[in-house]
Amino acid sequence: MARQREAQLAYSELKDQMTDESSRRRKAQKITAVLRHFFGREDLEGLKVVDLGCSTGYIADELAELGAKVVGVDIDVPGLAQAQQKFGERVAFLCSDGEKLPFPDGTVDLVIFNHIYEHVIDADKVMSEIQRILTPEGAVYLGLGNRLGIVEPHYKLPFLSYLPPAVADRYIRAFGRADYYHEQFRTRPGLRRMMGALHAWDYTLTILAEPRRFAAEDLVPGPLAKVPTKVWKLGHVVIPTYIWIASRSASGPRGPQTLSPPERVLR
Repeated sequence: MARQREAQLAYSELKDQMTDESSRRRKAQKITAVLRHFFGREDLEGLKVVDLGCSTGYIADELAELGAKVVGVDIDVPGLAQAQQKFGERVAFLCSDGEKLPFPDGTVDLVIFNHIYEHVIDADKVMSEIQRILTPEGAVYLGLGNRLGIVEPHYKLPFLSYLPPAVADRYIRAFGRADYYHEQFRTRPGLRRMMGALHAWDYTLTILAEPRRFAAEDLVPGPLAKVPTKVWKLGHVVIPTYIWIASRSASGPRGPQTLSPPERVLR
């Protein structure tokens, strides 16, 4: 229990790094570009959306701008207070644990679960809750850190996420980054198992092939934008972040043709 409390405190400290408005707005543009393609529509009008891990609310606000009815959920009380002050007129904010979401079964059209799973105590339980609240045609947007990414994204130490917990703790202390390494990243097969019965589509290569179309120029700058998709595919196992959409429906993406179509993630 003590380590769980320490993990929650570490998560709150990391969330403090997520308050820069311009970077959060850019991230929101990437998310909404993928969502518009998946749903095959230019807006989110009429959809009930839960932004799980909403922090200070910038992404939730961008979703509301597209017409969605948005509820931001987090355990970060100071962050929620900031979000309520800035965006409370058109976004509802709730303090809640992701393992017990305060929504009835089958009532949410879309959940945003972006770069959160590695911080929670039981990611499988959170995903089970997400699946419970989704409507039959509902979907979840997933930004998923890859355990096999070479440089760990939070502490910028190479191979940190590869290591057993005790070794990772010593490594992170040796560089003065933290007392313990709490994040729990998974490899691609582990991430697929986490989806349970949901149908999942991988947008990672789709975005890398057309960064401008998916508002990802900052992720694929300059010469990298010219790297052929087949080269990205060769290194897919160590790409640091996967972007997936998982849905209760098997119907899949409805948007127009892309250079690299989203691929079904097989069980």
